[in-house]
Amino acid sequence: MRVFLTGATGYIGSAVLCELKNAGHQVVGLARSDDSAAKLKEVGVDSHRGDIDDLDSLRRGAATADGVIHLAFNHDFSNFDGALTADLHAVEAMGSALEGSGKPFVITTHNNGLAAEKVMVSLAESGVRTSIVELCPSVHGEGDTGFVPRLIQIAKTKGFSAYVEEGTNRWPAVHRLDAAHLYRLALENAPAGSRLNGVADEGIPFRDIAQVIGQQLNLPVVSISREEANDHFGFLGTLAALDIPKSSTSTQELLNWKPLQLGLIADLEQQGSYFNN
Repeated sequence: MRVFLTGATGYIGSAVLCELKNAGHQVVGLARSDDSAAKLKEVGVDSHRGDIDDLDSLRRGAATADGVIHLAFNHDFSNFDGALTADLHAVEAMGSALEGSGKPFVITTHNNGLAAEKVMVSLAESGVRTSIVELCPSVHGEGDTGFVPRLIQIAKTKGFSAYVEEGTNRWPAVHRLDAAHLYRLALENAPAGSRLNGVADEGIPFRDIAQVIGQQLNLPVVSISREEANDHFGFLGTLAALDIPKSSTSTQELLNWKPLQLGLIADLEQQGSYFNN
């Protein structure tokens, strides 16, 4: 299958690219710069020039593909609403090029999940085999630049690793390689209108995450109040206190997806790169 992949050089996208290639698919990656195009060429992948704001380019890339996986996203927290709007327009543009084709279109939901879901439901009714993957707060693994590395950096800066109150609130997590496998299975087999949970660890107590960070950094592990959370964690203050367990049982049954990689705690215990920077 010729697959148009946005975000192909990103943290998750590069793993999806390898997963697709290893399964025999031909990948065309969206490249917004010469550097991105060069990285794709190094791994033997054709590039399609453009970015998520270039809607005509996205339509062309989707129109010439047998399927699309959309992973590009502008993680600009200073204008997050603008990033969500741009993502929604990108989904609409690529979807319009696939209408009536029966081709697969896989996206990731962000905080615009409801709006994106409405678009994807509409596209499914218009003959596109849509599926939405919802990932976890932690997609961990080699090269992680997400929430857990931020927690580690905060602990280094503050001199202790913290959790909120009793720390029994739970975070789900998934390894990036398991997530990449899920995207491929969604492309190949997910029924139109599928909503898929990319979850391996269904709910790790936040206190356990704080404890392993403290152990690896040789720092004390401290409980803080909800009132202190925003000052300590910054923009992660609310998320650090949320209890958000999730299950992927239905996703695993639907696609025969079996997470096989290390869980988050084991990955933090074994992967030195999280703590060497």
